[in-house]
Amino acid sequence: MSRDLYVLLLDAACGAMLLAAVLVQWRRELTVVIRVFALQGAALAAVVGISAGYERSGELAAVCAGLLVLRAGVLPMLLRRALAASDEVGRETRSVVNIAASLLAGAALTLLAYAVSQPLVALAPSPATDALVIGVAVVLIGFFVLVTRRRALSQVVGFLLIDNGVTAVGFLTTSGAGLVVELGVSLDVLLVVLVLQSLTVRMRDAFGTTDLAELRELHD
Repeated sequence: MSRDLYVLLLDAACGAMLLAAVLVQWRRELTVVIRVFALQGAALAAVVGISAGYERSGELAAVCAGLLVLRAGVLPMLLRRALAASDEVGRETRSVVNIAASLLAGAALTLLAYAVSQPLVALAPSPATDALVIGVAVVLIGFFVLVTRRRALSQVVGFLLIDNGVTAVGFLTTSGAGLVVELGVSLDVLLVVLVLQSLTVRMRDAFGTTDLAELRELHD
């Protein structure tokens, strides 16, 4: 793979990751949010796969395959099962901020990510580090989703956006975190999602809702 083609494909994959994060901010239907998260998982796997092709690394190719199965397949499947088990309206009805404010916040967070990333990019300029801003932006947008959504499942998606961003930053700054490291991290994330899925179902069974604002009202 030529360097020019590598840069073009890497920028496209990172752009798809950022677009997916913004779409999660925009949409309120949980079924759509889960589909978009799956697409972001595929884009993250593409980032690693492109690096594997450029560096001709079998280890990175194996990590790419694992990420594709877990982030674009297994985790979205678990989220869909949790949504089906909750038996509620599959929509975020009372977000802390409205859609327009969410999109403006996403733009501001992307600019902040660009400002924060520039010193790191200057330390070791390369196509991978140039794309570092995307990973940081996804992390910040994930935090935003996590703190502004009311439904437990939406907050799980926010947590997973953060993890996708951190994973992207790790690969873009270190040229791959290693198969064993990524396997351990992925298993931890899978365990967390399984636990959160179980808690979401139990919340629905016990209180009839997974809206955290309503649960706070019960506490009050």
